[in-house]
Amino acid sequence: MTQPVSLRFTETDLDALPGQEGRLAVVVSPDGKLSAPARRVNKLTKGALVRLTGSARWSKVKEGEVITLAFPQGLAAEALDVVVLSRKPEMALLRRTGAALGKLLGEEGMLVLTGNLKGAEDLALGLKLRAYEYDAQKTTKASPKGAVTIMGSDLPEAAAVDALAEGVFFTRDLVNAPANILTTQSFADQLEELSALGVEVEVLEEPDLEKLGMGALLAVGKASEMPSKVVVMQWKGGADEAPLALIGKGVVFDTGGISIKPVGGMEDMTMDMGGAGTVAGTMKTLALRGAKANVVGLVGLVENTLAGNAYRPGDALTTMKGDTVEVITTDAEGRLVLCDVMWYAQERFKPAGMVDLATLTGAVIIALGHEMTGTWSNDDAFCGKFLKAAEAEGEGAWRMPLAAGYDAQLKSRISDMKNVGGRPAGSITAAQFLKRFVKDETPWIHLDIAGTAMVKAGTDLAPGGATGWGVLALNRLVADSFEV
Repeated sequence: MTQPVSLRFTETDLDALPGQEGRLAVVVSPDGKLSAPARRVNKLTKGALVRLTGSARWSKVKEGEVITLAFPQGLAAEALDVVVLSRKPEMALLRRTGAALGKLLGEEGMLVLTGNLKGAEDLALGLKLRAYEYDAQKTTKASPKGAVTIMGSDLPEAAAVDALAEGVFFTRDLVNAPANILTTQSFADQLEELSALGVEVEVLEEPDLEKLGMGALLAVGKASEMPSKVVVMQWKGGADEAPLALIGKGVVFDTGGISIKPVGGMEDMTMDMGGAGTVAGTMKTLALRGAKANVVGLVGLVENTLAGNAYRPGDALTTMKGDTVEVITTDAEGRLVLCDVMWYAQERFKPAGMVDLATLTGAVIIALGHEMTGTWSNDDAFCGKFLKAAEAEGEGAWRMPLAAGYDAQLKSRISDMKNVGGRPAGSITAAQFLKRFVKDETPWIHLDIAGTAMVKAGTDLAPGGATGWGVLALNRLVADSFEV
């Protein structure tokens, strides 16, 4: 796994500043007022900070900006990064500013003087998340990033930040990995390694799935030489309460099957296991921080490909629930995987709530672009808690409608339902399909992360590629609503 940069928090030691190598960063308020650490840096640099804050350049400065002074006089550091922040910035600004420092981080490391800044943990998290780089398949590796030390007052434990970063990085690594590297077997193997953190991991193989009657999931993976699997991960940090269930779509590669996708962009379908990747990263974070909650993560791992025994448009599949599905397109496979895993989760664990995540539809990208994850729910209170958690973590989510009127699009002549409802409201009818596999007593949220799991240009906190969207929001949901 890609390791986050080493981080430690420590009390301010002004005597260490002159000999600090690498990069030295110091927080200065937008009004130019210097904290005690900044005053020491100013003295060492023969007034460089006072000259900067009194300059025309400073009059145009924006909060969150980082101004770099190269090879500052009086310091061993190769660069002095002046971080413009007030004492109590908003969390999103702190993380973006930390990310700006993460972009600058090199082999020699960085010392950050936060003074009396509130929220240093968010600055640190932004730095760690943006310093991510996926180079597992490159023969020439990126230069390793040096360690980061944050000096200030009233600082948190580094372990809390590390747990979040490691969960996000686990998700990013899984989603970025090519399908010849991340097979259903290697995915399951990596999930089994979570047992070292106290997660109980169980792998259900194809004979197990056949006995359970998971005819929809098994049909999707039937043509692949990779065996289909369901991996169950239990974190038992609570008492005897029913767990929260997290369900992830894990299609390690999606050709579209017989309803084959166009060649342009098909290489991106390595990310079609993004929902399972997010569940995996969340479970890792919960275990690392020792969450006082019961959470079970279930992921359906399959490959949707072509062979003489591939499932076909027109086939009728029998789900674990017993409902039958007419296949209209084999490229709407994710909901066939999810419906069986969701039903199994409810039958076995009787969860207090259930959240499924999937890179499910292109339609959600048309509706919401790459800024928001489509969110559907049968329970206003449960959905409200999730949306509040997502907003608190700066992970965009937008509630979309469910309504009986959309069911007409799923009517089938030969089966209980079709697996697609046509082009109109495509992401909504996908959610409406999944709702049929949610028991009346189960609070449920469906998250379509097709637009947010991976992006070309990068985000504030991630370079181009996998974002790790959802790990922070789900961790916050657990912390706020399920911890005992």
